[in-house]
Amino acid sequence: MENPAIARGSFEEPMVVVVEIAKAKDAPTIKLITDAAYSKYIEPLGMLPAAMKVQYDTLVETQKVYVLRVGGDVVGSVTLSGEGDSVTINNLVVAPPAQGRGFGRLLMNYAEDKALGQGFTAVTLFANEKMHDNIAWYTKIGFIETGRKKEDGFNRVYFRKNLI
Repeated sequence: MENPAIARGSFEEPMVVVVEIAKAKDAPTIKLITDAAYSKYIEPLGMLPAAMKVQYDTLVETQKVYVLRVGGDVVGSVTLSGEGDSVTINNLVVAPPAQGRGFGRLLMNYAEDKALGQGFTAVTLFANEKMHDNIAWYTKIGFIETGRKKEDGFNRVYFRKNLI
């Protein structure tokens, strides 16, 4: 991987942790992190997960993509869009060596705070029905399943979390 801290899976203390809008130069690292995090789903899905098919250089230029930097290194990202009364989390990803350290929750909190700050009352997202660990986490942190449907060749589970 491009970032030594991510490859080692170690972070020096004290860490400076920042969430900020992604820049064009961040796109290759976001792609590396996404591919590393989602590669475990290729076999169960029988195809590449949707997040691995995204052109991140274009996405960073056209949507609200935020990166989580730890000590200056990008270790995660979240892509947001607003519609109706909610902000949709189109993707939230943390580099595998950085998982289990609360960075996913930090990105989720950031998304929820952004939603509230922009006048939205809820956050929505979806996951493939075979991504059991993600579905369990979303439920654990207060998301409610709102439906299931096949979309773009994927069997998706949709969630909503009311913020107020």
